[in-house]
Amino acid sequence: MKPVNIAIFVSGSGTNCENLIRYFQHSDTVGCALVVSNKPDAYALVRAERLNVPTAIVTKEQLNNPDVMLPLLHKHGISLIVLAGFLPMIPVYLINAYPRQIINLHPALLPKFGGKGMWGHHVHEAIKAAGETETGMTVHYVTPICDTGEIIAQYRVALSPEDTAEDIAEKEHQLEMEYFPQVVEEVLNQKFGSKKQHDLSENL
Repeated sequence: MKPVNIAIFVSGSGTNCENLIRYFQHSDTVGCALVVSNKPDAYALVRAERLNVPTAIVTKEQLNNPDVMLPLLHKHGISLIVLAGFLPMIPVYLINAYPRQIINLHPALLPKFGGKGMWGHHVHEAIKAAGETETGMTVHYVTPICDTGEIIAQYRVALSPEDTAEDIAEKEHQLEMEYFPQVVEEVLNQKFGSKKQHDLSENL
């Protein structure tokens, strides 16, 4: 059986991107077949190239052009798109072409601290300002409305009043490193595999 191919969309340094590639690099059933970035200087592209994963840089205009993106994804046999720190909104045509096959990682416990402008350090600073006692990561399906898609899984970590925004970011990032590849694998198993399915809602 041919492996199920995923594309990872990134805008930044790509720690989650590299983590996913390494997690699946010896898999017979899953392949990280493409890394796409909207930023030509994204370090994620360097990480991918070092691990022999094809890369593509797309402008905003190209991202919004189905005649560019769909052939690119089809060329690499992509079945699932994973957003791992990808900042642009995903165009509706792509969501329609990959129904419930685009998932996003958000660095907070949605529905809190989601929506336009809520990415990266902005999220962690908002969590600090709100005096939250916990934070976490959310993996959800992508819809045309930012950060509102069905939640697939969430993982939580406690915060202390002494935690800075940087501390909050590090605690949340540790969750990403541990759990994000596992959640992606579960989604793939449920959609394309025959392995025993697990109820991800138990983590909500």
